[in-house]
Amino acid sequence: MTLMEEKDQNGFTPHPEPEGDITIEDEVHVTDDALIYGVTDNPPIHLTILFAFQTALLSLANQLALSIMVAEAVCGETNGMFKTRLLSTTLFMDGITTLMMILFGVRLPLFQGAAFEYTVPLLALQTLDPERCDPQIITESSFYNSTLNISILVNRTTSADDILYGQVQKLEGSLMLAGFLHFLIGATGLVGVLLRFIGPVTIVPTILLIGLYMTRTAVKFISYHWGIGLMTAAISIILSLYLGKYLLPIPVWTRKRGCHTIRYPLHQVFSILIAIMVGWGVSGICTAAGVLSHEKARTDVGIDIVNNASWFYVPHPTQFGPPSFDVSIFVGFFIATIISVLDSIGDYYACAKTCHVPPPPSHAVNRGIAIEGLCTTLSGIMGAGHATSTYGGNIGAIGITKVGSRLVFLVLAIIYIAFGLIGKFSAVFITIPHPVLGGALITMFGMFIGVVLSNLRYVCLSSTRNIAIIGTSILIGLMVPYWAELQGKDLVLTGNFRVDNILKTLLGNANLSGALLACFLDNTIPGTLDERGITSWQNIPSKAQESENLVTDDFKEGIEVYEPLFPQKWRNSKILKYIPFLPDPKKKPVLETVSSVNYEENTRV
Repeated sequence: MTLMEEKDQNGFTPHPEPEGDITIEDEVHVTDDALIYGVTDNPPIHLTILFAFQTALLSLANQLALSIMVAEAVCGETNGMFKTRLLSTTLFMDGITTLMMILFGVRLPLFQGAAFEYTVPLLALQTLDPERCDPQIITESSFYNSTLNISILVNRTTSADDILYGQVQKLEGSLMLAGFLHFLIGATGLVGVLLRFIGPVTIVPTILLIGLYMTRTAVKFISYHWGIGLMTAAISIILSLYLGKYLLPIPVWTRKRGCHTIRYPLHQVFSILIAIMVGWGVSGICTAAGVLSHEKARTDVGIDIVNNASWFYVPHPTQFGPPSFDVSIFVGFFIATIISVLDSIGDYYACAKTCHVPPPPSHAVNRGIAIEGLCTTLSGIMGAGHATSTYGGNIGAIGITKVGSRLVFLVLAIIYIAFGLIGKFSAVFITIPHPVLGGALITMFGMFIGVVLSNLRYVCLSSTRNIAIIGTSILIGLMVPYWAELQGKDLVLTGNFRVDNILKTLLGNANLSGALLACFLDNTIPGTLDERGITSWQNIPSKAQESENLVTDDFKEGIEVYEPLFPQKWRNSKILKYIPFLPDPKKKPVLETVSSVNYEENTRV
């Protein structure tokens, strides 16, 4: 009898009852690979809600951090109401995208959160044009290339709100076009073409530059009070790493066994959230004691934001004005789109391995990428200022919680939609002091960089070729934006304002220079597929996997978990073989037993 068959109705694995009235302690072994709930299992409703809330809170800090980064990029740092609506939009779109991914996308338990890949062009915008938010310095040429109201052109005057909404509208149109191209990459099956030229030697330096470039934001936030920021970071590190192996006794009650305890790494799962709460509390105490002077380190500054925020706010299209377009911003977003696509593919395979299901077939991968692109376009229409992408951190949480149920992630999507609709909720989290967020960003960005570096295990690191390409690409990716920042306004002077802006954005984008150099060198310098990591990265399939219908004794569930939701009577249509994101009816299931070693090799992406 399998573990799934032994579960009781409350989700806990029963053990033989001892004689006498003895309190039983269950221990949740983190190293045990067996899931309590698989992809298609449905936990009891009370446990489903509990698991969903746990997963929702796990990534909440990331959504808040990226939302504030977008607000700063568009000159909305001091506009509390705007930041509240922006966070509501981010949370709302997280829920919508997660819901779409579970129902119509790759159909694995994946959380779709705010994509950090899109922060690089936003940070480049701040670095290369630090005076863009000053109404007194905006020149006449700026007006002719902005989306401000025509009355501003006549009066030659503007306000902070005009600049803010003009910047947001340029993000809207640029993100919509980038999302549409993202959708086409998945819907047309172009993913395979990209993977022919892009391997881990290219993608690792590219994504690593995102984490290194985002240190600017962490320093900016934490600099308002280093003590509180470092304390927040230290708490999260202690809870997640130093105490990570300790399991807390958690009292629970089940109908069959009554009151008993289980052991669970609660402090590790919620380490960042606990650290934020403690840092927030310390900031409140210091504020009351009059120790903190800077307003962004205090907790009493945002009280008016909470009081003035409405209880319910429905994010809607063009809420910040009609979309416009900026070529330089679009180029940055499109680069982020390519990186996001490759990152999501890796997450799909990692999730499949964690959930003990077969690797996703090509139609499921294409469908997942298409859904992400479609929702990125919707995010642009809604004015979110960023795309949504698969979160690898929540995949790791499945390995800890042992809960991979799709139903849990459906409820998670509903919870995030509710978070986005409750205006007071977003307003409260907007008031978190910047040093506290800076401390949390240290842990989050540090983990992000570590995960990126872990992908080097696919590459032959004893190869001088690979080491030289990776090192040189990272160095150039850091040097070019720094040089562009030092040059300031004199960086590019072609005589055309729009061309100057485009070239400045390209030169200030760390991903572009690093990615182009890495891709060029990796595809021109001789090297074997194994040496370059292409074999593992691209998940080169076996004959059984090429059938896209694989059933093995090592998988807890079969290939049917990827079946799309559409009428049964259409599934045998001949036209399906021409649609890249739907399964080909001619490919029949192939029964083949694959060892766990082969499974390990075939699912590393």
